[in-house]
Amino acid sequence: MSDTVSGRAPDRAAGTAVVVGAGVGGLATAIGLRRAGWEVTVLEGRTALERYGTAFGIHPTAQSALDRLGLGDALRARAVPYRGARIRRPDGKVLAALPLERIERRAGRPELLISRPHLLDALLAALDGLGGEIAYGRRLTDPAALGADLVVGADGINSVVRTTYFGRSAGPRPIGTTAWIGIAGFETGLYGETWGAGRFFGMTPVEAGRTNWYATVPGATTAQEVRDAFADRHDPIPRVLAATDPTTWIRYEMRHLYPALPGFVADGRIALVGDAAHAMTPNLGQGACTALLDAEALTRAVAAAGPPGPAGLPDALRAYDTERRRGAQRVAFASRNLHRFMTGRHPALRDALVRGAGAALNRVGERRWRASGT
Repeated sequence: MSDTVSGRAPDRAAGTAVVVGAGVGGLATAIGLRRAGWEVTVLEGRTALERYGTAFGIHPTAQSALDRLGLGDALRARAVPYRGARIRRPDGKVLAALPLERIERRAGRPELLISRPHLLDALLAALDGLGGEIAYGRRLTDPAALGADLVVGADGINSVVRTTYFGRSAGPRPIGTTAWIGIAGFETGLYGETWGAGRFFGMTPVEAGRTNWYATVPGATTAQEVRDAFADRHDPIPRVLAATDPTTWIRYEMRHLYPALPGFVADGRIALVGDAAHAMTPNLGQGACTALLDAEALTRAVAAAGPPGPAGLPDALRAYDTERRRGAQRVAFASRNLHRFMTGRHPALRDALVRGAGAALNRVGERRWRASGT
């Protein structure tokens, strides 16, 4: 076990870092720090990483961040492009197109989708190749006791690091919606989201022979209730739900971090990334993207500060905060507002606004999707 965990002074000349949390943001941060020459230990409270197979959307800006971390090829080896997605009414009538093609033209590369296990495998392999260390089963209770030059809180919406250094004024807030997600064992060829009264259903590609789906249904507590709620929706929604084994469905309460934090850094050696800093609703599909952008920006700022160690860290962390905080919080705000709009109780009015907006909706959507890279 690394001395940075026990609190003893390390006998190495390199700077020492502890990353709390082995999710996407934590692993990417550890990789960036290792590439910059830091001694890194990742603390993970679970005894093993969860292997459920939902899909992550990776925006071109996050793809560029992965390229700078040396992970772009690993992403593209398992990812699939996301194109041709539409917003539909329950009867299947198209209301608008998601701005994916416009984004692809501007960025020169498409939005990509990759299953969560594949992305985690790529991150774990890269960290292992760089000599990074993961300490599983280490549930942190006192971050202040960590004897490291740099401590990164990547421990999610219930972050112990955030609570220790930023207090409890900001914390997880339920939005009153339960989400369901799963993977169907066939490709639908029809992707996007279907908006109804207080509920919605989305489908994306994820890999050959499979379709990723997600849904919200007010009041539903069982798989059968979800199936019943979408039984009269356009094809292939009922088939997707029928083809997915209910034992594999994931149900979770949608939450976000509220209010927004006044900063992502503290004490000249503490930084937050990912959900610990700005947990958001999943409506824009930007949770993984913002975590990757955080990780790359933080490790780039730290590397630019000079040789690994505490010298220059306060300035580096301030630079990271300046680069990432406002953009990430803007995405979180936009995602929450989109949730309100999607699940509105007056679908006729909403649908009329969507149809009438036309190109304007695409421009708004594009700005929201692009916001994760600002």
